Amino acid sequence: MNLKLLSASLLITFSGCNENKKTTTETNAPSIVGTWELVSAKIITQGDTAVTFPVKDQKMLKIFSTESFAFFKHDINKGTGDTAVFESGAGTYTLKGEDYAEHLEFCNYRGWENQDFKFKLRLKKDTLIQRGVEKIDSLNIDREIVETYVKR
Repeated sequence: MNLKLLSASLLITFSGCNENKKTTTETNAPSIVGTWELVSAKIITQGDTAVTFPVKDQKMLKIFSTESFAFFKHDINKGTGDTAVFESGAGTYTLKGEDYAEHLEFCNYRGWENQDFKFKLRLKKDTLIQRGVEKIDSLNIDREIVETYVKR
């Protein structure tokens, strides 16, 4: 019986160990862990800028753990009417100083899955600004994005 207890304890202890964990924030950097609400977004394509958020009756959140992120955008009308929308994605990230990289593993737009993106992140108190290039050759996407979030 003691051998079973010891085996279970070791299994639990070692299941928390993972040598392949991605490096996240530096220890002296402010933490991005938590929930952030998108307050503004724009896309810059070949010098033309389009404001893509805010959108009336929509809300978007981005959630960071120590090594993963997820985002969710939906209409506030509970999926009814002409403005019904739901977008989501998730993956892993690394953050070293202002250098932020995402690996998008899951996305409701399936052509975006398993893509890597590099950005710069700036934190100012309760505001996070993400700026960088989204480039996916297979979808003919090559644009710069600037997203501003506030901590919830």
